[in-house]
Amino acid sequence: MTSLHTTRVRRRRLGTLAAVSGLLAALFVATPASATPDPGDGSVPGEEVSGSERAEVRAAIADGEIPGVGEIAHSENITPVAHVPHASGLPGTNSDIAFQGRYAFAGNYDGFVVYDIRRPESPRIVSQVLCPGGQGDVAVSGDLLILAVDSSRSDDSCNSVPQSASIAESWEGIRIFDISDVRNPEYVAAVETSCGSHTQTLVPDGRNLYVYVSSYSPSASFPDCQPPHDGISVVRVPRGAPERAELSSFEMLFPEGGFPGDDSGSATTGCHDITAYPALDLAAGACMGDGILMDISDPARPYVIDQVQDAEHFAFWHSATFSQDGSKVVFTDELGGGGGPMCNPETGDEFGADGIYHVTGRGDNRQLVFQGYYKMPREQADTENCVAHNGSLIPARGRDIMVQAWYQGGVSVWDFTDSRNPREIGYFERGPLTEDVLSFGGSWSAYYYNGYIYSNDQAGLDVLRIDDRRTDSAERVRLSELNVQTQPSYR
Repeated sequence: MTSLHTTRVRRRRLGTLAAVSGLLAALFVATPASATPDPGDGSVPGEEVSGSERAEVRAAIADGEIPGVGEIAHSENITPVAHVPHASGLPGTNSDIAFQGRYAFAGNYDGFVVYDIRRPESPRIVSQVLCPGGQGDVAVSGDLLILAVDSSRSDDSCNSVPQSASIAESWEGIRIFDISDVRNPEYVAAVETSCGSHTQTLVPDGRNLYVYVSSYSPSASFPDCQPPHDGISVVRVPRGAPERAELSSFEMLFPEGGFPGDDSGSATTGCHDITAYPALDLAAGACMGDGILMDISDPARPYVIDQVQDAEHFAFWHSATFSQDGSKVVFTDELGGGGGPMCNPETGDEFGADGIYHVTGRGDNRQLVFQGYYKMPREQADTENCVAHNGSLIPARGRDIMVQAWYQGGVSVWDFTDSRNPREIGYFERGPLTEDVLSFGGSWSAYYYNGYIYSNDQAGLDVLRIDDRRTDSAERVRLSELNVQTQPSYR
């Protein structure tokens, strides 16, 4: 039975929260092809800031409070070791990353890039696949790569063009590629899913891969994306015959409806992202207005065992990360949809942040219990989009440490071993793109893999190394494959 535990936190309303919807309207021209609040398929228009805000940015740069335009800054324990500029063949937004052996697969709203990272100090592009259909979330398993398409298209091919979701023949969902030859990935199959695929999560099960497809924002005018859409699509992909991939089921997660929404928080109409922990038969879902804990002991039939809300502080439940032992879950709040300046003093340190929860109890009686918030402590300019975004564990022995992307806030490494007193222990960032215009940029995903941090920044791929006694033990952990949303058992 699903129980509802509402997090009780100190009430604090800020004027900036009330302005979020207006800010998003100015930043993003949403088409039927893209599910907000994440940036859409096209370029994000800049939003001029006021004269006083421009003056504040210039003063902060002059005083050394923030880096100068494009200037790199980092803590002493972080070393930038390589940068590969944004792939010229894929002009869209850079998104997620998956890893396999010596390769990194970096998603983009126009397809994906394969990097050879055998030598992290000198990564190189092996291939680029142009296959538009934002947001390009990627996951790999064996010879297969799954690419999320959350953009209503004229058909399922890589030659498709945007087409209104109000047209019944329009398509969106997942595309499947054979990557046995990384220099020439081959498109082998596609599966249409309700409301497309904003993100996807792989759950291996013997000869099959189950793909949990997260999507949202239904409309009565969209034939293939009808409300209430209170669940996720589950796709079965036979490993030996991926061309036979098919929709297995649509699993209802919120039979009584999720968070109804309010002036500063999104109503739940599906999930944004799910992280599975197969070794523990658990998954955590960030579902717009709700955070959920799921039992996935039967990968084809996941079900919710606990559900939490934070109407006071969370505007949009965006992603989730388990601690190594599964006793904690970190949820992120994407306040402002990724396009707002949410790391300024006006927003405060408990909004657009991470929420840390403990998993208590046993079996179907397990619950998510709130412990505290984490917000990166470095203030950013009003011209920098910044909010909590995609990150992963750094598998240090005996500690809970994450690396996390914050768009133009850069990359933050933080320790949540003490859940009520998390703190940053390292960082890397660039200065604002401009002093005059709020523009979209920065790191979408920052993940730790085999001794290095890889950040899929809008400027390109950054490779970082952390040298710190608190994280040094992680260097001994070697993986042959990593999808961060399919969390491995590191030990």
